[in-house]
Amino acid sequence: MISPSGEFGIHADRWAPLHGTVEGWVESLALAHHASMWAKQITKLVGDEVDGIELDGYEPVHEVMGFADTWWRGPDSLVALHSGEAEALGIPGGRTALIYSGLDEWGLRGGVDAGQS
Repeated sequence: MISPSGEFGIHADRWAPLHGTVEGWVESLALAHHASMWAKQITKLVGDEVDGIELDGYEPVHEVMGFADTWWRGPDSLVALHSGEAEALGIPGGRTALIYSGLDEWGLRGGVDAGQS
């Protein structure tokens, strides 16, 4: 759904804004496709496993305008954290994370300079 203020999200038992705008959601989808094409390994974590992810040295990917669903860029990996559906449905064990690892500079940024984000 899209909120009156333009946030993109899910409404089930409750409202959970995923991204600040529809464009942010589209950026997230594009990044997921790009990362899946270039990663040497993809690791999926579910529920409490998500709490063990260490994001020191990572920066948020601002283009996705993430609220409940966010992306993080590290030295050789991208991390997608998805908690919106779990929040909307009231099932914290439904949180997921995808770690796209083994990325080179092209895989991390897709030709976009760090200063352009």
